[in-house]
Amino acid sequence: MSQSSTTKAQNEPNHESYRLLESACLIAEEKTNLEAKLMNPNVISDQRELKKLSYRHKQCEKVLSSAENLKRTLKEIGDAQEMLEASTEDQEFIQAIRTEITLLEERKISLTRELRSLLMPQDERWQRNCIVEIRAAAGGSEATLFAADLYRMYSRYLERRNWRQEILSSNITEVGGFKEIVFLVKGEDSYRYLRFESGVHRVQRVPETEAQGRIHTSTVTVAVLPEVEEQDISIDPKDLEIETFRASGHGGQHVNVTDSAVRIRHKPTGVVVSCQDERSQMQNRLKAMRILRARVDEIVREKEIQKQGAERRGQIGSGERSEKIRTYNFPQNRVTDHRIKVSLYRLGEILDGDLFEYHTLLSDEEARRYVQSGS
Repeated sequence: MSQSSTTKAQNEPNHESYRLLESACLIAEEKTNLEAKLMNPNVISDQRELKKLSYRHKQCEKVLSSAENLKRTLKEIGDAQEMLEASTEDQEFIQAIRTEITLLEERKISLTRELRSLLMPQDERWQRNCIVEIRAAAGGSEATLFAADLYRMYSRYLERRNWRQEILSSNITEVGGFKEIVFLVKGEDSYRYLRFESGVHRVQRVPETEAQGRIHTSTVTVAVLPEVEEQDISIDPKDLEIETFRASGHGGQHVNVTDSAVRIRHKPTGVVVSCQDERSQMQNRLKAMRILRARVDEIVREKEIQKQGAERRGQIGSGERSEKIRTYNFPQNRVTDHRIKVSLYRLGEILDGDLFEYHTLLSDEEARRYVQSGS
């Protein structure tokens, strides 16, 4: 490629980078205003407002840091291009500059993607903890085993993120799988990223019990809901139907002589939640209410989205549980995310919790769609 064509190719995408930097300038003013609000005694005494503004302030800092890195990289690219244009004889030096420009361009693309994502409107629910529900669907015992694999994958991912978890409910099968497991994830931005996991996960592999070596297909559904505090949703106690029963283990045998297990039904929505993992009826009831609040809140939000039309329903990570989002093909060592049509041939690493690349790509696609929509 000639020197002039190289410069032209590199300059073409720069307009988006500069446009994003202009948008980031407005964030600096917002950060200053937030700092003033955070000093207000009324805000300091209101824990919910303080948490909300502190989260937004941290997001502003991330935007400004990303913008500064992008601005510095664009300057370095410009300086390198000037040196390239001034060099006419030393071919070794010219090649070294071109190599440096290529590396800087790659960094610019990455930083532009990062800043584009950070400048998206922030959903206030992103800062919340979240509840993850994994359920075996089609495929019998093989589906329950894959549900256990997914639970392990998410557990390893949480460890990498330094997030914590608390199991709220589980139903373990005799083969060591899960018919269902529900757990709470505690950590900054946990819902922001784990919401991308909502949907149908499909596995294609040869079960250990398959004598003919045939590949079986099984499915597991994952739902990710933001945690809803008691003060964030109004649930009339009169709308709750509460039952207690004896907790049971594998095969249905009773594991407790008291009625410690709890089943709660929300009559207006029909949502039913059962918890039996704890030995205390009160603890099971508290955990069941945690799950129930999140599910009822999700139903209310889904109705709001339907009123708003197809635009929001088309967002990535909107929680469509019937959408097939990912396939895990063991014979091919392949994982395919169908929303962005990206296949990665490192299934073992992904099942060991390495979801970072997919979450980055999904965040970038969401931001790209937002920019294209002209919102």
